Amino acid sequence: MKAITVEPGKPGTARWEDVPEPDPRDGSVLVEAIAVGVCGTDVEIAEGKYGWAPPGRTRLVLGHESLGRVLDPGPAGGLAKGDLVVGIVRRPDPAPCPNCAVGEWDMCRNGRYTERGIKEIDGFMSERWRIEPEYVMKVDPALGLLGVLLEPTTVVAKAWEQVAAVGHRAFWEPRTALVTGAGPIGLLAAMVGTQRGLEVHVLDRVEAGPKPDLVRALGATYHSGAVTEVGFEPDIIVECTGVGQVISDAIRAVGAGGIVCLTGVGSGGAATGIATADVGAAMVLRNNVVVGSVNANKRHWYKAEKALARADRAWLGRLLTRRERKEEFARALERKSDDIKVVIQFAAV
Repeated sequence: MKAITVEPGKPGTARWEDVPEPDPRDGSVLVEAIAVGVCGTDVEIAEGKYGWAPPGRTRLVLGHESLGRVLDPGPAGGLAKGDLVVGIVRRPDPAPCPNCAVGEWDMCRNGRYTERGIKEIDGFMSERWRIEPEYVMKVDPALGLLGVLLEPTTVVAKAWEQVAAVGHRAFWEPRTALVTGAGPIGLLAAMVGTQRGLEVHVLDRVEAGPKPDLVRALGATYHSGAVTEVGFEPDIIVECTGVGQVISDAIRAVGAGGIVCLTGVGSGGAATGIATADVGAAMVLRNNVVVGSVNANKRHWYKAEKALARADRAWLGRLLTRRERKEEFARALERKSDDIKVVIQFAAV
C-alpha cells in the first residue's frame, strides 16, 4: 500500500510512497482511509519544524485528523464492517503519570505521551491503518465526509469544558463570548459557543472571503479590527491564533470575572509591550483567569461527535474549502488565503 510520509526535522522530505501493510500488533481494527484533514501541525512537520519518527525509524506517516471505514472490526465488540470511524490521536505515557493513568492523557504531566502522525506513532495518511479498539470513535454515518472535522472539534470541546470548569468557581452567568481567529478551530469554537446559547463574536484579520459569511450564518458577529476595538468586554475569550499581540490584547480586554482560554500555539514574535505587573494586578482585582487548553481525551471526543451531530450540515460542509487527491498531497500542504479546512481524500465515503 501507499502512504504520505516525511522525515521529521528535514524539510522537503514528504512523499507518497510504498509502505508495508499495517502491522496487526498496531491494533486489531483494520480501517480503510477515506479522508485526512490537514492542519498547521502537518505543515510544520513537512517543513521540518516539528515531529518525531517512531523509535528505530527515520520516517513518519503523517496525519492526525482521520476518517475511515472499518474493513475488519477484529474480535472486540461494538464495531462492524463498514462503520465510519475516526482514530483518537494521543496515547498515554508508559509510566504512566497520574493523569494518564485515569484516562486524561490530554493532561499528561511528564510529556512522555505519544501522538499518531506527530510524535513517535504513524499517522492516518495511509491507504489502510490499524488501531486499538479502545481508541476508535464511531461517527454518525449521516455526517459522511464531515466526520473528518471530529478531531479539530475535540480541541474546542475541551476548551469549552475548561472554560466552564473555571467559570463555576463562583456564581457565573456568561452572556458574551469572543473567539479570536476564524480558522477551523475558531469557527468550530464559535459553533459550539452558539450551541451553548451565548452571544458570539468572532475576530479575524480578513475582511472578505468565506469567513465573515460563515460567522454570520451562525448568527454571530464578525469583527476585523483589534481585540480592544470590539466595543464590549467579553465574558469569555477563546483565543485561537497564538499571536502574541492578540493574546496580550485579549488578557486586557476580557471583562471582570472573565476567562481567556488559549488554544492557539505560536512561537517567538516581537515583544508586545505588556506591563506584566499592571496586567497581573488588573487580573487579581477583576477576578480574571487565563487558562491554556490543548488536545483532548475520550470524553471530549464523545462531546465533539454530539456537537457535530447537532450542527447544520450545510454550514459544516462550507468549512471544507478544498479537497486534494492523495497523489497530489503537496498541494494540500500549501496554504492559500481563502483556505479553511483542506482535506486529502483517499476514497469515496
